[in-house]
Amino acid sequence: MKPEEAIQIFRETSALLMGHFELRSGLHSDQYFQCALVLRYPRIAERLCAALVERMRAGLGAELEHVDGVIAPAMGGIIVGHEIARQFGVQSLFAEKQDGCLVLRRGFQINPGQRFIVAEDVITRGGRVQETIDIVTARGGKVICVSVLVDRSGGKARFDSTAFSLLEMEPVTYEPVRCPLCERGVPLHHPGS
Repeated sequence: MKPEEAIQIFRETSALLMGHFELRSGLHSDQYFQCALVLRYPRIAERLCAALVERMRAGLGAELEHVDGVIAPAMGGIIVGHEIARQFGVQSLFAEKQDGCLVLRRGFQINPGQRFIVAEDVITRGGRVQETIDIVTARGGKVICVSVLVDRSGGKARFDSTAFSLLEMEPVTYEPVRCPLCERGVPLHHPGS
């Protein structure tokens, strides 16, 4: 799937929003990817994740033959992680917030030596992905790669594992104290990530 095709799917499903948004990172932007709007369609989610899996296979080949599971930060990454896990025929785990930090709960286990893909819907700085990587490695697991639908960092978010994205772009972001949208009085939206 070419980036133009992916962006068109985001537009057609109203998942690419325009306005004034506060991102999870705390930065402000005039664009926001509300991936829940594209992922609400299971066949489209399947298609997007299949394209992502194809990129991973092309980049890592045999390295992906022995995947034990996919782990994602909740909430946004859960559907992406679940669909990628389904395509590999492996377990799907998610990490969730507890006292401000991502943790494994619900009886999920990562055993030493197990190999995981970390999945997410959108990254800007990659903080939640890094927290998820840390959960895997702290338990002796290995992260094979990171896989995201939209990399808003323009490839600047870096991890110790290879990262794959379906769409890589770098929309303009602003620190809140220097945001021209705030200065112009454009209403700020918190889209619910």
